[in-house]
Order: sequence, then C-alpha cells, then structure tokens
Amino acid sequence: MAADKSPKPVFIFDGDCGFCTTSSNVLRRVFDPLKHFAIEPYQHLDLAAYGLTEADCNAAAQYVRADGSVHAGHRAVSRALLDGRPLAIPFGAVLSLPIVDQVAEVVYQWVADNRGLLPGGTPACALPEKNNE
Repeated sequence: MAADKSPKPVFIFDGDCGFCTTSSNVLRRVFDPLKHFAIEPYQHLDLAAYGLTEADCNAAAQYVRADGSVHAGHRAVSRALLDGRPLAIPFGAVLSLPIVDQVAEVVYQWVADNRGLLPGGTPACALPEKNNE
C-alpha cells in the first residue's frame, strides 16, 4: 500500500499579530492537539504555492485543505474545526449552519477590523484603512 502523498491541510494566520498568534495557539491546544492540520504564520510560507497573496492573509485567516480548496475568515476556522479532533467537529458543524454562518461572518469581520485593540493585539495587528473611493 502506497503512502498518502497528499499535502497536510494548513491553517494560515498573521504571525505579526499577537491576537492572531494567541488564537492560533488555542486552536492547536484545544481543538487539534494531534495535529490533523498544520498551523503556520503566513510570513513563513510560500503563499503562491497555496494560491494566496499577502493581502489575502492580512485580510483574514486562511485554511487550505489537502485537496487545495481554500477557506477564509470564519469559514477557515469552521473548516479547521471540522478537520480537527473528533470533539471539535460539532463546533465546526454549528459554525457551518446558515444562520450561525451569517452571524460568524459579522463577528469575524469585527474581530479582524479591531484585532489591534483586542487582548494580545498590538498596533502591528491593525489592518490598513480601506479607501472609500
């Protein structure tokens, strides 16, 4: 029987952001201690190999599955939970429910927009201001 050659899924976060780093550490410790997927700061990766850009990763966490599919933001968290330890699957399933998904999108965007103000956040965590042109 041949060994599985498919790449390991990876959760990608902003390693310059203290809040993001802390959140990723909690994801690992609580929801995936057996390392079903990798967790890496985007600054340590060849983003082009994942079909991502620095702007993608600055805007939101990314989760790239072994099949190459990419999930961003709250859906990255949901997909990682679904792929993590068995006890994490119900959390990922709940986040995937239509009404919860809509609420999670709003909450995730608020957190992303304000991560520099959150515990563990630093000024480096702040997202660039959006042009309203």
